Amino acid sequence: MIELLRRFGGKFRRYMVIGPACKLIEVIFDLLTPLVIAQMIDKGIGAHDVNAVIHYGMVLAAMAVIGISFTLVCQKMAALTSQGMGTDIRGALYQHINKLSYAELDRFGTPSLITRITNDVNQVQLAVALGVRMLIRWPFLAVGSMCAALAIDLKLGMIFLICTPAIGLVFWFVMARCIPYYKQLQAKLDRIALICREGLSGARVVRAFVREDHERERFAQAADDQANTAIAVGKLSSILNPVTFLVMNLGVCAILWVGGIQVNVGELTQGQVMAFVNYMTQTLTSIVYVANLVVVFTKASASASRLNEVLNCVPSITDEGNQPVALPKPGNVAPVPALSLSHASFSFGAGAANAVNDVTLELPLGKTLGIIGGTGSGKSTLVSLIPRLYDAGTGSVSVMGADVRTWLLDQLRHVVATVPQRASLVSGTIRSNLTWRDEAATDEELWAALDMAQASEFVRNKPQGLDAPVEAGGKNFSGGQRQRLTIARALVGSPQVLIMDDSASALDFKTDAALRHAIRERSVRGAAEGGLPLTTVIVS
Repeated sequence: MIELLRRFGGKFRRYMVIGPACKLIEVIFDLLTPLVIAQMIDKGIGAHDVNAVIHYGMVLAAMAVIGISFTLVCQKMAALTSQGMGTDIRGALYQHINKLSYAELDRFGTPSLITRITNDVNQVQLAVALGVRMLIRWPFLAVGSMCAALAIDLKLGMIFLICTPAIGLVFWFVMARCIPYYKQLQAKLDRIALICREGLSGARVVRAFVREDHERERFAQAADDQANTAIAVGKLSSILNPVTFLVMNLGVCAILWVGGIQVNVGELTQGQVMAFVNYMTQTLTSIVYVANLVVVFTKASASASRLNEVLNCVPSITDEGNQPVALPKPGNVAPVPALSLSHASFSFGAGAANAVNDVTLELPLGKTLGIIGGTGSGKSTLVSLIPRLYDAGTGSVSVMGADVRTWLLDQLRHVVATVPQRASLVSGTIRSNLTWRDEAATDEELWAALDMAQASEFVRNKPQGLDAPVEAGGKNFSGGQRQRLTIARALVGSPQVLIMDDSASALDFKTDAALRHAIRERSVRGAAEGGLPLTTVIVS
């Protein structure tokens, strides 16, 4: 939690000073209130002086108005700090996640990252808000009330010295057993998020195989598991308030008993006894609230460690220190291969078997490479090494004669266009999806890419054409249409290398043949027009 405050709290430092300062002023008025009430009782009610009662009543009203005013300022500061920090943390987290390579994303998992960027950030926001509003209030109020009570009477102060350690012991007993549960709760939320994501994204498959009952049972088991953990920690936490209030009320009874005797002998006034009861109540109530704050901060600490785990994860693939690579000139392309792999191997994690093992190949410019193999043979992993989505564990991978580790990632992935195995579109329009590689692409260039991808016909049939809406995941298009749109997206921006990772599986033979012919014509036309021919890698 401290690390997050250091990283993101700098710009909100003045709010974190102003807020507690205002809360401190409110606490001072709270500490003065029992003394004013004592004077009202002794000088007003006890002496039957109405004017004194009115006078002290007006003082209490003025103190309340001033205290509320400072409280509102503190609330404003807390909101600005917590919401501002939460927004910054989410932004930094999302930006950092997009810098991670496939290896790091595989390690964390999408459901866990979603939980961290939503639920975990919410826990931190809550802790920051309560920290600004309450962290100084309750400890200061507890200590201040105790000091004020001891100043009134040392004998009655002994009751504090008995009640406070008793509550502290209960607090330690409960917290020592609750803290391990909070980390378990976050991990079990990850599990629920995973099942939700699988069930909702694969809803059509679930229904096709009539697996609704099975998925409901999986979700119910995960939810029940999380609920059982939450109930267990809730039962432990529920001990705090009743026991602490029991101790507090027993302490109040003791004060009234002992204080009543002292009033009878003239050692204390009725107002002082009431002030002592108020201070006792404030002290023990403060301890209860401090206990609740510790619960919140414990949860936030567990969430903060999960956020820091992502933020401190160093991407294994970076282009730091790299310079732009000079592409081969069209007049001198023969000696430079478009792609070359030299004894390249890759495995998912230390000790795992190689998914790609000792691959050596060379592909000239303008040629087509077909990669054929059984399911799980490493075809997709092999082509992922080319745009450096993964780094080869041993050996080397080169594009246009330069090792991919020497390329700037933006330049490499502009030269190498990848059509993934799973057609992925985002909500927006056809135009917004097609311009991912080149935001400045003209309508003419977009239609040319759609023509090559055999997608222009159904796009032209849309009333809004390029501005036709695309739902999340492209659900308003068929599988074949989604694949053709992703192929068109890869062709925008004139890439020199096109990787198609089983990305035409939903196309019929006629459309597939027309697509391959159009890509071949694009390669020949590029070379004829004095440019670089298009090199194609097709995984099937």
